[in-house]
Amino acid sequence: MSQLDVLKEKIAYLKLWLSIMVVTDISLVGWLLGNYTVANRVLIIGDVVAIFVISFGIYVLHKRIEKEIERLKEF
Repeated sequence: MSQLDVLKEKIAYLKLWLSIMVVTDISLVGWLLGNYTVANRVLIIGDVVAIFVISFGIYVLHKRIEKEIERLKEF
């Protein structure tokens, strides 16, 4: 397998995890919007913290994917 193919596969794998994180983030926001009036305060705080952590992870992973795409330009 050439370096180019390995790099493409790495980007595809990172994009898979980015998609999983985005779906998880959307689900957490949906749960919060649907349950903020009836849920326990601890669950709401935990959900908000999880939303911020996953959103930050999405940002970091997006930047890493951009860096890997820039490496593709070298080939």
